[in-house]
Amino acid sequence: MRVSNLVNIGPKLESLLNEVGIHEAEKLREIGSVEATYLLYQKDQDCINKLFALEGAIRGVRWHNIQHEEKMKLKQSFDERCLDVNG
Repeated sequence: MRVSNLVNIGPKLESLLNEVGIHEAEKLREIGSVEATYLLYQKDQDCINKLFALEGAIRGVRWHNIQHEEKMKLKQSFDERCLDVNG
């Protein structure tokens, strides 16, 4: 299934995901929202809302419905992922 078939993923985000090698929903689920956002971050550093959109896509919910606490945990995981590489 194409990533654009998932909730929260329109043509622009699909195109960005395709640019980093994510073409299928299964690949997105496999690597997770944090890693997918990290790949996007390397191309476009404006991506925190993309993190939430991708997590919502994996869960099958609109990103607006993810609780604030969960969003903060995702952001922390993303920040840690960036630190792992950037030291």
